[in-house]
Amino acid sequence: MNPNPVTNMAPLAFITGASSGIGQALALRFARSGYRLALVARRTAEMQAFADAQGWDAGRCRVYGADVSEIDSIVATGRACLEAQGVPDVVIANAGVSIGMDTTEREDLDVMARTFALNNTGVAATFHPFVAAMAQRGSGALVGIASVAAIRGLPGHGAYCASKAAVVAYCESLRGELRGSGVSVVTLLPGYVDTPLTRENRYAMPFLLSADAFAERAFLAITSGASYRVIPWQMGVVAKLLRILPNPWFDRLLAGRARKHRQKPSNGPG
Repeated sequence: MNPNPVTNMAPLAFITGASSGIGQALALRFARSGYRLALVARRTAEMQAFADAQGWDAGRCRVYGADVSEIDSIVATGRACLEAQGVPDVVIANAGVSIGMDTTEREDLDVMARTFALNNTGVAATFHPFVAAMAQRGSGALVGIASVAAIRGLPGHGAYCASKAAVVAYCESLRGELRGSGVSVVTLLPGYVDTPLTRENRYAMPFLLSADAFAERAFLAITSGASYRVIPWQMGVVAKLLRILPNPWFDRLLAGRARKHRQKPSNGPG
């Protein structure tokens, strides 16, 4: 990515869900390549402590508090970033939540609604403040973090799988809309990454990556101009094989598989 031509400063990466896990790993990776940072999450104290521990001053990194599931909150934060730091070169919609659900339970419908508010509407609201400015400049990357779980539905993961499949479709639509503008849209599908969100999973997690290893591969995908990337690639192969498996075989394969914990999403990520 090139430095912002308006400010003639180092390029800027705007990252949501930056108070832990993948968000912090991405921040570290972009910082190592000389990017300025705009870090966004609800938990501002954790983000500021993280930034202070890296020795990043306000010229290098700014922390913004926002609830990505609330449209006005994240849109206001994007506008504050534009005013304080300029137009980002990379916007990463990383904030998300993964909660098990059971459609027979009334409260889990609320879980699904919040999952979609954060994982889907939150992605579009994160991008919204920057799209016109990036297109006017003629450069930039909008990065949606989906999941390999988008490729096939898993029992007990209805809200998460559906929401991540929607991220893939939304980013594909946006990519077509921005074709020729100079603004790229990148869809990343992580497999299993070692984060606070995955450590309570009650099932095997093949090809598990550290957050730092994921961030390295994500950085290379974003800066190389990829439009779609499953990380690691081995999980992409597994998911595609599952996609073409006939439904009766797929259902039999997953019979008895442990389901994700159900919980009320009172404390979402970042």
